[in-house]
Amino acid sequence: MSSRSERARTARARKVWPVTLRGHGPGGLVVLRPLRRSDADAWMALRLENSDWLGPWEATAPDGPHGTSPSFGAYVRLLAARAREGSVLPFAIEVDGALVGQLTVSSITYGSLCSAAIGYWVAESAAGRGIMPTAVALATDHCFETRGLHRVEVNIRPENRPSLRVVEKLGLRDEGLRRRYLHINGAWRDHRTFAITSDEVPGGLFARWQATWSD
Repeated sequence: MSSRSERARTARARKVWPVTLRGHGPGGLVVLRPLRRSDADAWMALRLENSDWLGPWEATAPDGPHGTSPSFGAYVRLLAARAREGSVLPFAIEVDGALVGQLTVSSITYGSLCSAAIGYWVAESAAGRGIMPTAVALATDHCFETRGLHRVEVNIRPENRPSLRVVEKLGLRDEGLRRRYLHINGAWRDHRTFAITSDEVPGGLFARWQATWSD
């Protein structure tokens, strides 16, 4: 991509970030809004309370940690900078005004691929209530309708049953197993890849998801 095209893409990304997405799911109103530095206390408390729930699925560095972990403020600033560049969309997930998790759209690529990957985590108390399928559907529609992407994928460890239920509820296509795909919880782990393309949901993924539980 030429430098002129890169500048144009960055300028367009800045016009659509920050953004807030909202949709009613079976668990109530789900709000995706930019992660903020003011979320520090609630975010860290939520992570601490759910350390056993989230620990087995945490990304790790294959050669061990490098130096001191960045502060939450530095983490948010880095994500915000990448969001303005158009490569990442870092969302906090709220239900009834309370922080319950995080969803990040990453690896945003244009050109002949026009694709992105979605990763997420949610508090154990919010699992199984349709909150995460609603959040993934909202983010996917934003990628297709506003960002002009063609494909969105989610990569999940085969043992992570709660996360698998999210993509199953949404009807994402199972594209098979990727061997030793990501370094998770101290080792290279296999992942299953699930994906959907914009032409599969011309009316939007959120509308299709809504129809499955509102009937």
